[in-house]
Amino acid sequence: MAHSKARAADGKVTYPPGVKEISDKISKEEMVRRLKMVVKTFMDMDQDSEEEKELYLNLALHLASDFFLKHPDKDVRLLVACCLADIFRIYAPEAPYTSPDKLKDIFMFITRQLKGLEDTKSAQFNRYFYLLENIAWVKSYNICFELEDSNEIFTQLYRTLFQVINNGHNQKVHMHMVDLMSSIICEGDTVSQELLDTVLVNLVPAHKNLNKQAYDLAKALLKRTAQAIEPYITNFFNQVLMLGKTSVSDLSEHVFDLILELYNIDSHLLLSVLPQLEFKLKSNDNDERLQVVKLLAKMFGAKDSELAAQNKPLWQCYLGRFNDIHVPIRLECVKFASHCLMNHPDLAKDLTEYLKVRSHDPEEAIRHDVIVSIVTAAKKDLALVNDALLNFVKERTLDKRWRVRKEAMMGLASIYRKYSLQGEGGREASKQISWIKDKLLHIYYQNSIDDRLLVERIFAQYMVPHNLEYATLDSNAVKALNEMWKCQNMLRHHVKDLLDLVKQPKSEASSKSVFAKVMVITRNLPDPGKAQDFVKKLAQVLDDDERIRDQLETLVSPSCSCKQAEVCVRDITKKLGSPKQPSNPFLEMVKFLLERIAPVHIDTESISALIKQVNKSIDGTADDEEEGVPTDEAIRAGLELLKVLSFTHPVSFHSAETFESLLGCLKMDDEKVAEAALQIFKNTGSKMEESFPHIKSVLLPVLQAKAKRGPPRQAKYAIHCIHAMFSNRDTHFAQIFEPLHKGLDPANLEQLITPLTTLGHLALLAPEQFAAPLKSLVANFIVKDLLMNDRIPGKKTTKLWVPDEEVSPETLAKIQGIKLMVRWLLGVKNNQSKSGNSTLRMLTAILHSDGDLTEQGKMGKPDMSRLRLAAACALLKLGQEPCYHEIITLEQYQLCALVINDECYQVRQCFSQKLHRGLCRLRLPLEYLAVFALCAKDPVKERRAHARQCLVKNVNIRREYLKQHAAVSEKLFSLLPEYVVPYAIHLLVHDPDYVKVQDIEQLKEIKESLWFVLEIIMAKNENNSHAFIRKMVENIKQTKDAQAPNDTKTNEKLYTVCDVAMNIIMSKSTTYSLESPKDPVLPSRYFTKPDKNFSNTKNYLPPEMKSFFTPGKPKAANVLGAVNKPLSSAGKQLQSKASRMETASNDDVASNPSSPQRSKSRHDSAEMDHSENEDISLKRGDNADKDGDKPRGRKRAVASSDEPDNKPKRGRKKAAANTTAAAEAEDQWDEDNRPEDEQNSPPKKGRRGRPPKNATPSQDTPAKGKRGRKKQAPPPEEEEEEEEERGGGEEEAEEEEEEDRSSENTEVKTKAGRQTRAPRRSQEGSESAESTPQKRRGRPPKSAQPPAKKPVRGGRSKAAAAKDESEEEEEEEDEEEQEEEPTPKGRKKPAGRRR
Repeated sequence: MAHSKARAADGKVTYPPGVKEISDKISKEEMVRRLKMVVKTFMDMDQDSEEEKELYLNLALHLASDFFLKHPDKDVRLLVACCLADIFRIYAPEAPYTSPDKLKDIFMFITRQLKGLEDTKSAQFNRYFYLLENIAWVKSYNICFELEDSNEIFTQLYRTLFQVINNGHNQKVHMHMVDLMSSIICEGDTVSQELLDTVLVNLVPAHKNLNKQAYDLAKALLKRTAQAIEPYITNFFNQVLMLGKTSVSDLSEHVFDLILELYNIDSHLLLSVLPQLEFKLKSNDNDERLQVVKLLAKMFGAKDSELAAQNKPLWQCYLGRFNDIHVPIRLECVKFASHCLMNHPDLAKDLTEYLKVRSHDPEEAIRHDVIVSIVTAAKKDLALVNDALLNFVKERTLDKRWRVRKEAMMGLASIYRKYSLQGEGGREASKQISWIKDKLLHIYYQNSIDDRLLVERIFAQYMVPHNLEYATLDSNAVKALNEMWKCQNMLRHHVKDLLDLVKQPKSEASSKSVFAKVMVITRNLPDPGKAQDFVKKLAQVLDDDERIRDQLETLVSPSCSCKQAEVCVRDITKKLGSPKQPSNPFLEMVKFLLERIAPVHIDTESISALIKQVNKSIDGTADDEEEGVPTDEAIRAGLELLKVLSFTHPVSFHSAETFESLLGCLKMDDEKVAEAALQIFKNTGSKMEESFPHIKSVLLPVLQAKAKRGPPRQAKYAIHCIHAMFSNRDTHFAQIFEPLHKGLDPANLEQLITPLTTLGHLALLAPEQFAAPLKSLVANFIVKDLLMNDRIPGKKTTKLWVPDEEVSPETLAKIQGIKLMVRWLLGVKNNQSKSGNSTLRMLTAILHSDGDLTEQGKMGKPDMSRLRLAAACALLKLGQEPCYHEIITLEQYQLCALVINDECYQVRQCFSQKLHRGLCRLRLPLEYLAVFALCAKDPVKERRAHARQCLVKNVNIRREYLKQHAAVSEKLFSLLPEYVVPYAIHLLVHDPDYVKVQDIEQLKEIKESLWFVLEIIMAKNENNSHAFIRKMVENIKQTKDAQAPNDTKTNEKLYTVCDVAMNIIMSKSTTYSLESPKDPVLPSRYFTKPDKNFSNTKNYLPPEMKSFFTPGKPKAANVLGAVNKPLSSAGKQLQSKASRMETASNDDVASNPSSPQRSKSRHDSAEMDHSENEDISLKRGDNADKDGDKPRGRKRAVASSDEPDNKPKRGRKKAAANTTAAAEAEDQWDEDNRPEDEQNSPPKKGRRGRPPKNATPSQDTPAKGKRGRKKQAPPPEEEEEEEEERGGGEEEAEEEEEEDRSSENTEVKTKAGRQTRAPRRSQEGSESAESTPQKRRGRPPKSAQPPAKKPVRGGRSKAAAAKDESEEEEEEEDEEEQEEEPTPKGRKKPAGRRR
């Protein structure tokens, strides 16, 4: 031992036994052999071998010489590195090397050798692994902590390890690397930014994708050292995020990627960084905020993330970005919502409010993505989305933008298919989304052809009729189905007509006919501009290709089955397609057309399936109760659906099985079921006599029995069935007429209603067959015995209306008597016997006497309301027939118009609906459109809103009709909406409320009424129509009132109202002063010929009125989707009606100021003057009261007592009126030979419904016989149950079947107990009621509340079916078809576009 110590001291190197000197003088192979022995020696040594440690100290120093560290051979270097590693192990904790430079060289040398780990298949790999294991276990690199260059050594080591790690390494290699690196971080005093970068760079996505193993290594290292490294990570992000020192690291630009990765590795790494993100979310830099939002979206949305719960302030701050001003940020937030809903259902509540706001975002893309997010989550699991979120999707089906609407509709359809049709979520899920089928069908009420086509496609693909839960469809969805099938059926007929025209010999006339038919078909396709060329091309193809023509003929034939239809569609598209042209717009258009006309789901087989389903319900074998639908309701709903189909697919019902099932329904006790079955027979039984004689023989006695003794509605349908189905109908009619006629007994009123109904419809359908007895029946029985007698005193009540079941039999009989008279006249269609004049006098006498014709005071107020309504509706009915319209005097027309201001809410409601329907069908002349101007005075907001909708709808129908029928331009006087202005002015001049010419309050009401109409007329200024209206008003000032041309006061009122209109036009238009396109024509019945020598330039308005005309553009008319679509399909029908719409004029030149048929846009009124995505739906009539809306509820001024009384007071007993009213009405039916002017004169009573404004209480005469009533509080809530029923009485408000099913889907809800006026005005109104109990023309008191509790339905829906003239008369007379029943509360009706 002494010998070895001496050798160490003198610097001599001692080698292990058997190892000779290792120097540059030996070969490489020998050097390797000797080094291996040295390695073995050191490997076997341990730290306790003090002697050996001392012995080999110089060898250890020798192995660290530059000769070995820089040796060119890698095997030599590897063996030396292994020796050095063992030396550090053996001599630990003090290394034999003291020089810092030498230590640095050694560790850099060892680091370089570690690169050999890269090649796992190398023969030397085990030695490299031994080297790694050794230094990791001993933590050799910790010696470097004291070195100045330690950072360089560590950084190089880290880089090397991250470079060499690969998928060939096993878990041990990975573990030793982590051990080695983590010891440096955990036991060192600091972690330099360079070293941190070396670790973090492996988390950057680009590096991560290049070397997944390096990423895993960095991830494991960070997890192991989280606590130690966290301060350095925090410092790095603080420098970059808060201080903006991006130069501190090359990774500054990747901070957000790093934060995400670090959060996923261990959220504790970012404990101090996340608050910095909250600060960054509020940065002024859009891009920076966007980056933070993208980052947090991933962090919050990650599947197992608990960040929202752990850091609520950050979560709330993030939610605030949903309302960020920068569009891409809001878009990113909305996209995140989908992942969040799917991964964190507990956060849905927080998200709901923010998604609600974003679903109304001005940006289309954001609204679109809100839908995508919600639908994606719902399709994954319906439980992930709450009802509020689904409602946002529902709302977006009415978005202004097609892309958004389409996404919402398709999203709902796919949800419905998954959870309802496929039943994936069970019965609960199916129940939760059961509303979707109704909602999607409601969208068919929209004006856009794209919407309707998509609904048709969704219906075919997602809701097959015989799988559809028809029993749970609401009434409006059934009507939409009807409209859909009707439109498809009509288009099928158009295509059939085109085929017929194509087969005709070529001529100029046939070419014009083909072009006209092409234009009609084009309007039923998307993008009519492009479609026009394609349909022309299709017409040419049909002309050239007989095979395609035959296929198409098969497709449109009524007997085509669903299977045949599929084959035809496939063959036609295959023949027209071309493999060389994958994108073929022409073929796409043809597919669209075929999709609409092909009977893809309705044929005899499917009708039979529906019938069987109904039979199951009747037999009690269906599972209706399980579906939550009562059996009776299921039967009704099934027949309702079959009734709808009977209009559009009558041939599909022609089977004995179907007719036998319907016969069974006729015998059921349920009246609704029997009614529906009768209507189906009427629509489908035209071939029954020859095809199914055995059914005819059973059916006829049933029909006759129902006509004689059945309920009134069934009696009506039975008569129409006989008329439609049997050839010898005259005989059958006679068998019914005679016994009913002879058996009429006025003493038995309850038994009168069905006979009168039946006789009325016989009078309509066979007026000539029963001409003599009918005339006698009307004159003697209806007028003398029924209407002129009050047999039973009415109940004394303050109510103005009661439900149908509480109406007295006598009143119901009188209503049927009035209807019988009108039906008889409509059947006769001429006034040769002057019966029309007599009837009109009778009807106006009823209105004059407030419904109490005998004026004996026996009738109750509800009965009087019913009779007023019946009389007014009868006048409207007669006004639709040209021969009777001509003899309605202006006084009669004005009295009828005043009913829209009746004091009874239900009378106003039903009358306005009847008025609207007559106008929509272009049956009522244009002057009746002016009646809606009086609705500006209605105290109930919802009624004003409905009137506005009706105006908008009618204006649009007329403009659309003129666009589509350029040939009727000579009829402009009766069609152009602008021509309603003279009628409105004249009607307001004769308004009984307008008494004192210069009264400010009265003029303000006139202004309100005029603006009510002008706002909608002036919403568009097509071809300078504002100047045309101005010219029209100027021309009226040059004429006199033809009703009283010599009355100075009346003419002064006329000129004053003209000045009001002129001021409105001047304040609301900037183009009124331009030259009018044409000289307007004025109606000669209303105004005298202009006096060319008279120039009326005087201003008749009091100066203080000027302040009431506020400037500003008229707002665009808000068209409810519920208000029907234009009569694009009623062309044939309407054209044949042109003669009905003729109106006498004082000029024979037709003027067309606006040439509306040249207008480019189809539905501009729904698009104008709104923000990008504004909700154009009129919710509960809100648009009726805009900021500028006027004080409709203001107490009317009471004129001074010295004002001359120019108006006859309603109740004043004139000599001829108070003694002979009843006798006169009776005599009217006996004196047909009196002079015409006498017959046309009005009854000799007060002409109006109210006394003049200056009437004082002392001037008031007793109430008896007066039209107006004292101000009355609205009916109590219990009375309003009637709102559920048909608004017009027992059968008062029924409508023709086809019209009703397409009824307008409008809901105007009244609110129980809601004040319609401001409190001050209400007080004024009540004071007025107490202090001045004067009576008015039936206009409701301004303080009246709307009826409570039940929703009130609006107008009607699109009537698109063209009928021939005779059927149209019959159907139009079906005036008793059920008035729209209110839809369930809370359901939003299809409305216009929303944002």
